[in-house]
Amino acid sequence: MKTICLIEGDGIGHEVIPAAAAVLAALQPSWKLISAEAGYDCFRRSGESLPARTLELARGADAVLFGAATSPSVPVAGFRSAIRTLRRELDLFANLRPALSLPLEGHRPGTDLLLVRENSEGAYVAQERRYGDLAIADVVITRAASLRIGEVAAREALRRRGRLTVVHKANVLPVSQGLFRQSVLEAAAGFAGLEIEERIVDAAAMELVMHPERFDVLVMTNLLGDVLSDLCAGLVGGLGLAPSANLGTVHALFEPVHGSAPDIAGRGVANPSAALLSLALLLEHLGQATAAQRLRRALLASLQAGVRTPDLGGQATTDQLTGAVLERLGT
Repeated sequence: MKTICLIEGDGIGHEVIPAAAAVLAALQPSWKLISAEAGYDCFRRSGESLPARTLELARGADAVLFGAATSPSVPVAGFRSAIRTLRRELDLFANLRPALSLPLEGHRPGTDLLLVRENSEGAYVAQERRYGDLAIADVVITRAASLRIGEVAAREALRRRGRLTVVHKANVLPVSQGLFRQSVLEAAAGFAGLEIEERIVDAAAMELVMHPERFDVLVMTNLLGDVLSDLCAGLVGGLGLAPSANLGTVHALFEPVHGSAPDIAGRGVANPSAALLSLALLLEHLGQATAAQRLRRALLASLQAGVRTPDLGGQATTDQLTGAVLERLGT
């Protein structure tokens, strides 16, 4: 029996995680599902965005399924990002974001790629300071972190089509981005049978828009990965269909790429597809590939039958799409 820690977080996380929990209970009725709190809502109630109890439950679970997190765009005293703190505390250094074209309108045909984002450092170390009208942010790149993300990306590429693209901006930032580039290329060189290439990030962005089918696995630093992964989601139907995995050597957390979407939160129309696709990644990670494929087929069949939330051009509610998936799973 596996134990899964469910963290709804903020906004539509309170809608898409219960949907995913219902599907998970149908697929794996013997698994134990435990709920925990985190996020900005939690901070406003308790003064903590990531309570110690939540971190304890996450550490003790076989995997975490996270909904969405709100982070204020202006400093709030005492607040720290729940999802970034979880990634750091659980050492979830690898962020995997697949982008796969589905046979639906609005998808770029032929897109089947995996973006691997270094998750532990870069521009997201939250080391900022301001001196009047001058603001400075540190960017931290280490050889050790770059080597290990390079190894993850290389292994993923060998499991797929054997092509790895190292994306960087070393032409402008030769020290920091240069260290990342050099270290990842060094790590990838140790994997026989791998085709390795490089792209400057701006050129990669253009080529992703024009010819995404040319790419297999792309690896990059934290900030670049944050930006380009949303571009890739746009190729395959939007953030409502974009899952992700956060992996470390011990722990694993899975989450939809979309944010907390406060404009639609509480209206019952949030798209649960990204959460369900993240659940499929979780199932695969825990050795349940057949269940993952059943889930993906049930979701695709529901979408093809026209059961779509407003972001996909339909009129279905969150519960209606979830119910359609459960029906096709035979529950």
